[in-house]
Amino acid sequence: MDSIVVRGNGPLKGQIPIAGAKNACLTLMPATLLSEEPLTLTNAPRLSDIKTMSELLASLGAEVSSLQEGKVLAMSSHDLDNHVADYDIVRKMRASNLVLGPMLARLGQAVVSLPGGCAIGARPMDLHIHGLEALGAQIELKDGYLHAKAPGGLKGAQMKLAFASVGATENILMAATLAKGTTVIENAAREPEIVDLATCLRAMGAQIEGDGTPRIEVQGVDRLHGATHPVVADRIELGTYMLAPAICGGEVECLGGRIELVAAFCEKLDAAGISVEETDTGLKVARRNGRVRAVDVTTEPFPGFPTDLQAQMMALLCTAEGTSVLEEKIFENRFMHAPELGRMGASIEVHGGTATVHGVEKLKGAPVMATDLRASVSLILAGLAAEGETVVNRVYHLDRGYERLEEKLGNVGAQIERVRSS
Repeated sequence: MDSIVVRGNGPLKGQIPIAGAKNACLTLMPATLLSEEPLTLTNAPRLSDIKTMSELLASLGAEVSSLQEGKVLAMSSHDLDNHVADYDIVRKMRASNLVLGPMLARLGQAVVSLPGGCAIGARPMDLHIHGLEALGAQIELKDGYLHAKAPGGLKGAQMKLAFASVGATENILMAATLAKGTTVIENAAREPEIVDLATCLRAMGAQIEGDGTPRIEVQGVDRLHGATHPVVADRIELGTYMLAPAICGGEVECLGGRIELVAAFCEKLDAAGISVEETDTGLKVARRNGRVRAVDVTTEPFPGFPTDLQAQMMALLCTAEGTSVLEEKIFENRFMHAPELGRMGASIEVHGGTATVHGVEKLKGAPVMATDLRASVSLILAGLAAEGETVVNRVYHLDRGYERLEEKLGNVGAQIERVRSS
């Protein structure tokens, strides 16, 4: 397996372009299943998860072409010939379950394996199932597969999600676009990726109001047409690279970044002593004078602090002045990076869903092991500020969520390289 070698070498300076959002693109791609006409996505990220979703759509009969070095995805689902999303593909990535709603809406049937992905919690399908059943679907779990059908078509309904689940909101939203009548989703997720999906679906002819609020209303239409849509900037990649100069010092401009994508995160950076300035082309980030200050963080659904930035924020707080408390309220098992940071000299105590970080003056390089996607990059960030050499092993997770990370960090002065396995 590949590893990443990082050597701490002081402040960073320059610009880092922010790619299109992985989580948005993985949601937008299944939307092609809703129409016989082509859907084209621009500003697509070049990641292994995108390839996996392309493989899944192709297995269902869709055509997916990667253009302009992968930055444009041209898709067409005019001739779907399969309604079974096989385990061998779905197990690689949890977002695969997002084909369920679109296939039900257009084909009236779908068989989808229970999903896989990072080992950061159960993330069950209950909310997806309950929402689609409210629209009239009949769903049964057999042999690890969800067997769903809607022989009379889907019908609009009013529902309230028990939790503001992003995936459930996305699946139900896509299904509702072709359901007969009006669908109202209460306690809907408000993430920018939801807004991006709704914007794309409207471009395809859907009638949607309220995205970005807890109440989304959808008036079903008979059919959707083709469209071209730009993928929104990746707020998690944005936050990750904003932390690089915060940890190492220096000044980095994240091109394409916008405050509204990471407002709660920026509030915590400000409290820690990190300057974030909007520019004409993005966000400029620099550490103010002196050592970073400790801050407390609680992960919450958007617009709160993102769970997908918790591990990276912990890396920053390892060398902060004082004691920080991080509370994880979205996923269980999401502090698996803490023992690895401990190998680098961090002082972290984990009790259930709470981690207490006692800041130390300096981290020291060490061999560490990545346990999931965000843990991978948190260890790399820590290595950028550590004395000596840090070797991050099992970085195959990294390629699922970060496009050309070594190149982007190297261009602003980081000493980082990938060592290919033989």
